[in-house]
Amino acid sequence: MSNTDSATWLSQEAYDRLAAELETLSTSGRDEIVGRISAAREEGDLKENGGYHAAKDEQAKIEARIRTLTNLLKTATISEGAADTGIVGPGMLITATIAGDESTFVLGSREIIAPGSDLTVYSPTSPLGEAINGQAAGTSTSYVAPNGKEIAVSITSVEPYQP
Repeated sequence: MSNTDSATWLSQEAYDRLAAELETLSTSGRDEIVGRISAAREEGDLKENGGYHAAKDEQAKIEARIRTLTNLLKTATISEGAADTGIVGPGMLITATIAGDESTFVLGSREIIAPGSDLTVYSPTSPLGEAINGQAAGTSTSYVAPNGKEIAVSITSVEPYQP
């Protein structure tokens, strides 16, 4: 897989939001968790110190998020939005009938979705994403789900996602 294939499309707003989160986690987030670990360590026996173990778990989560954000921001493709071509691609809001049920979702990374949104996001590399990527509104296709069943998809509309 080339670097272009693994790049994630992000709007400038999403990139800025994630960069700010990375900055916070890398500075004050790390400082705060180190302080909590130190305070818990001073309480004594580490084997039975729930606060210490909780702080260490939180530190691992923060470090994992820092690594994820660093990689994502390093490989991201940034633009103000997907072109309004009517063709399914990353950054597009799609309405489709999937196995008889209408669904509206975004194709791309969940990181492009505005915080608090309840929109579903499918990766372009998911079975559904691969089946519809490059298709136009009005197209019908199908994909094979992980359980082996073939699922019919009819694309109703395709438009750029606006956070």
